[in-house]
Amino acid sequence: MALDLKTLRVRSITASVFVIVLLSCIYFSYFTFLGLFFFVSIWALYEFYSLAEKMGAKPFATIGMISGILTFMSIYSLQLTQTSFDVKLMRFAIYLVPFIIALKFLFSKHEQPFHDMAFTIAGVFYCVIPFSLLIKIPVVETGTVNELATSYDNFKILGIIFLIWANDTFAYLGGSLIGKNKLFERVSPGKTWEGTIIGVLLCVAVGFVLNMNETFSSKWVWPLIALFVGVFATIGDLIESQMKRKAGVKDSGTLMPGHGGVLDRFDSLLFVSPFVFVILKLVQ
Repeated sequence: MALDLKTLRVRSITASVFVIVLLSCIYFSYFTFLGLFFFVSIWALYEFYSLAEKMGAKPFATIGMISGILTFMSIYSLQLTQTSFDVKLMRFAIYLVPFIIALKFLFSKHEQPFHDMAFTIAGVFYCVIPFSLLIKIPVVETGTVNELATSYDNFKILGIIFLIWANDTFAYLGGSLIGKNKLFERVSPGKTWEGTIIGVLLCVAVGFVLNMNETFSSKWVWPLIALFVGVFATIGDLIESQMKRKAGVKDSGTLMPGHGGVLDRFDSLLFVSPFVFVILKLVQ
């Protein structure tokens, strides 16, 4: 097969822009990090509802998007120690979500309103809540906006991203070199048990390397995070692959030419974020 230079060029440019934007927003400041993952969570939710429609469901997409925004704002506001009216309003927003979805369900003319409501709620849980927890990881537990921004430790997020990339890279190389036994051939034919195990083991090894930054007082925190990254990043990738198969599409979206959509790029982080959040809560 001849090498398609145009496709390769598009993929290379898209990948470069994606990496630059992602790392720059995480590195630069707490506010660029916050803005990036607010956008990512809402766009991922949009793609999730598009996939759901291709799978035969009819989620209440507009109501779901509004609910996603309110959920993100409300979870973020729980970190703030301010008691101003706008903060109180953001905290109250989470209580509006079930009410809004229930009203839409009540007046829905869909043939399967329960099914469609379930997809609507699932989208918020799958796409928004994980990133709402992610933004809590690199800052102090509570504080004012300025205190959160001052305490922001970008290395915690960069480390998680590098661990995900390391796991993917080592799993691919291991599977290509010695992979024989398929992990879940029906869902992802390219993944093997050998590649997955190698990816997890070397990801943990990278976790020990990250200790050089002295982010945590214990030398076991990064390796423990790496272990969970290796396991749950793979699960996240498999689940998104299953959804795309059910929807009959190759990519979740077209935001990044040659690389698909937001869900394609962040499917691993969606599953990793909640577990890393819990790990850090336990060790702290």
